[in-house]
Amino acid sequence: MTKKILVLPGDGIGQEIVAEAVKVITILQRKFGLDVSLQHDVVGGTAYDQKGSPLPETVLAKAKAADAVLLGAVGGPQWESLPIALRPEKGLLGLRSGLGLFANLRPALLYPQLASASTLKPEVVAGLDILIVRELTGDIYFGQPRGIRRLPSGEREGFNTMVYRESEIERIARVAFDSARQRNKKVCSVDKANVLESTELWREVVTRVAKDYPEVQLSHMYVDNAAMQLVRAPKQFDVIVTGNMFGDILSDEASMLTGSIGMLPSASLNERGQGMYEPIHGSAPDIAGKGIANPLATILSVAMMLRYSLSQAPLADRIEGAVRSVLDQGYRSADIYTPGMKQVGTCAIGDAIVAAL
Repeated sequence: MTKKILVLPGDGIGQEIVAEAVKVITILQRKFGLDVSLQHDVVGGTAYDQKGSPLPETVLAKAKAADAVLLGAVGGPQWESLPIALRPEKGLLGLRSGLGLFANLRPALLYPQLASASTLKPEVVAGLDILIVRELTGDIYFGQPRGIRRLPSGEREGFNTMVYRESEIERIARVAFDSARQRNKKVCSVDKANVLESTELWREVVTRVAKDYPEVQLSHMYVDNAAMQLVRAPKQFDVIVTGNMFGDILSDEASMLTGSIGMLPSASLNERGQGMYEPIHGSAPDIAGKGIANPLATILSVAMMLRYSLSQAPLADRIEGAVRSVLDQGYRSADIYTPGMKQVGTCAIGDAIVAAL
């Protein structure tokens, strides 16, 4: 049966990097028999400009009907003055909430060819392979009440609510432990249980779930220490599981261990295996339209899509092999360029991946 992919380039460099990912999907259709159909639509600031909403109802309906969603990035300075409810980021949050995408998988893998591109010493990051499992539909980004209010004194006060239910913690913990079973059988749960009651509950529930996985070693770490340990000794980690806000921050930090945020893909999954796939970076409006953005995180997100939502692991392996081949050939976008390599633009990277495939 033909699988349906909804393609949402979004804003900024999203347009450019998704175009290269679509090239890869097209060659898989033509040469390897990948049975998928592509639908294209808008989200984020582009959707607001065209349709008056960062996530039109018609787009959300298409996303719900698709087997997978390929997303570029959203946001840009031209939309920052809009009311919060109309900003591009609300389109992204609306997709996560509307599709029930509670599990965000963010692998931080250092390709050996890029060891010199990392800002850390090669001996610190060589062989790095971390999976960050981030809870995606709870926490402070979705908690109620929230807003800005005026106090009796006349001063304004902004407030947000960090909240987690036991069931939300348990299901993301099981994703982490199930993932660790397929890796090095270690889970580090990151919280701030010494000062936040919501993460005190987090630690309690994760500890309880761990009893169902006796072969997996569980450790706990406060988020501030985890941030330090990621740059001090990152290879101590295998699977990190944490909440929405902490995961957002730590995964961006981990991306720099790999040489560039432009190398990190992600998968956001619901309980049915339906997923949204996107690079973890933003829309980078400062380089949009210049043809220099790194498309590899988006292309690697297609590999994750093939593995998790489309049951096409051999094709996912092919894409990841093509990325290694292109790096072996010395092709580099500006963000991962080091002297002696071949610096090329967005389209050239995509073309090289297609040729390697």
